[in-house]
Amino acid sequence: MAEPGIRDVAALRVDRVGRVVETGDPLRPYALLDEHGVEVAVVSEFLHHMLADDARPTSLRSYAFELLGWFRFLRAVGVGWDAAGRAEARDFALWLKTVRKPSRPRRPDAPAPGTVNSLTGKATPGLQYAPRTRRHARAVIRSFYEYHREMHGRPLVNPFPAAEGAEEGGVNAHHNPMQPFRQPTRRAAYQPKEPKPSPRIIPDQAFNELFAALTSNRDRALIAFYISTAARASELLGAVQGLVAPEDQTIGVIRKGSQALQYLPASTDAFVWLRLYQQEMHGLIPRGSSEPVWWTLRRPFRPLTYDAARMVFTRANQILGANWTLHDLRHSAAKRMIRDPNLTLADVQWVLGHAHITTTEIYTNPAPDEVISHVLAHHERQRSGPPSLPAPPAPGYRPEVLAALFGTSQITGEA
Repeated sequence: MAEPGIRDVAALRVDRVGRVVETGDPLRPYALLDEHGVEVAVVSEFLHHMLADDARPTSLRSYAFELLGWFRFLRAVGVGWDAAGRAEARDFALWLKTVRKPSRPRRPDAPAPGTVNSLTGKATPGLQYAPRTRRHARAVIRSFYEYHREMHGRPLVNPFPAAEGAEEGGVNAHHNPMQPFRQPTRRAAYQPKEPKPSPRIIPDQAFNELFAALTSNRDRALIAFYISTAARASELLGAVQGLVAPEDQTIGVIRKGSQALQYLPASTDAFVWLRLYQQEMHGLIPRGSSEPVWWTLRRPFRPLTYDAARMVFTRANQILGANWTLHDLRHSAAKRMIRDPNLTLADVQWVLGHAHITTTEIYTNPAPDEVISHVLAHHERQRSGPPSLPAPPAPGYRPEVLAALFGTSQITGEA
């Protein structure tokens, strides 16, 4: 039973009412509808502001879904969006931390949620929301309230406060570009702890097995480009035929963040597989500089989507019993570049498209399998190798004097 003034979050029933819809309007790509099918005007205004601020439609969709969860929660506790305070923010953070995610259709042979794959060491998504998901939800709701506070003056106080020192912008007010950005002295209220970045790298042997499980030249070309360019999944899938330059051994992609065109160097093997794939599809798919590079292999031929490319990886994973993802290829490519002593960290940063070099620095940390391999090799050397003896004294020093000073034997050098 909850104490007076404390809401019983465990007994709270949050109905899954309302939905996010795609409107087809380029000036209003997504809208949030309430339980009566009425558009939530305050959310639409916020999304319109985001679009004017150069946010991508996919970002608007993500923000709309996070706000849908917040409005569902407020409906369950009987509080209007503009009357929500610190108590609602606290209870929402606690509810999001303890509630189970909505169940989704699963394959009969799918592993249980949270199961760690024995080959990859990666856990499947658990039953509850991950810390990163909860952090994103808090950031979205806070920005929603900040917009309405600045634009309309209400509510007077944001339910989700900023971290200490972040409101005044004093943390990085005089930032030295040669130094990493400083973080606030403490986390903001009801903000989940930041998970430590841990890129999952596909070992070379595992990648060779994964590549061997692919069944078409298109898939081999696609994976070869991923592992050699370190491009994001959406960036490479959006490449068009006019941006493929075999003579320069580069392929042009539109960067996810800046939306700028960037030509990325790729391996020779990637272009060989691409040529084989193009020869197979000659006369079957449209040709032109603005036409997509990647198409489905079955009629009717359509541009390859992210979900279709993900299924390519899923089928190969099922053969091996692994659970690698397309994004793991980006991590693996970055790690391979970091290992090359002839490439600088700035080179890798440029290829990855990172705004800050501190983001690229996470790849300099050794992967867990690398550390385990190195330490096991150390133990083997300790077990099989001869014990190391101290270096003999330099000429001119009398051994009996050194023995008196350091307490060692004149003959064996042992303590």
